[in-house]
Amino acid sequence: MTTRPKTPTRPLRRDAQANRDRIVAEARGAFAAEGIEVPVEEIARRAAVGMGTLYRHFPAKEDLIDAVLEDAFAAFIGAAEQALVEEDAWAGFRGFLERVFALHAENRGLKDIIATRAHGRARANAMRTRMRPLLRRLIERAQEQGALRADFAAEDMPVVFWAGGRVIEATAAVAPEFWRRHLGLLLDGLRAEAATPLPHPPLTRAQLNRATGSRPS
Repeated sequence: MTTRPKTPTRPLRRDAQANRDRIVAEARGAFAAEGIEVPVEEIARRAAVGMGTLYRHFPAKEDLIDAVLEDAFAAFIGAAEQALVEEDAWAGFRGFLERVFALHAENRGLKDIIATRAHGRARANAMRTRMRPLLRRLIERAQEQGALRADFAAEDMPVVFWAGGRVIEATAAVAPEFWRRHLGLLLDGLRAEAATPLPHPPLTRAQLNRATGSRPS
């Protein structure tokens, strides 16, 4: 059985590449400042291109989101990988949350992607696939060293992100660094020595998927 050789992907013409770069740059700024609900029509207007041009490069909004958030995803995954090399697992866990909250504060679009699953496609799904074992290991290491409360589950992590994102949104205009106080209070409650029995179990994976509007993965 023979296979046909793949046709090489042609590089974009210089003007087409310039249009694509401008679209991505404008989308990056819009998503970071206003979140990923910014309409593609507004992004096209800011980039000074027609909708036909935008759709030629990005047939669906999820394609544009993927392109814009690739660097942000890399920073998010890098924060988890850096945390895992910390000898002190609690210091790694704490540093990871501090970095993620800072990324949320800097880039609202990243917060939207992490807090819900209704947006993004290839790169977003790839990030979640890579992140899941990293987060589980972060939690396990901190629990093994007796620092993190034993009943904290990986499914609780999205709830931590939701709460932090809401605090960031509510206080950004009046106290941009207030999230650090919120995180400090949260971390104190997650310490093993402060733990008391919780009145409710964590969400199941199915419940988490329903709450975030995603399909089972």
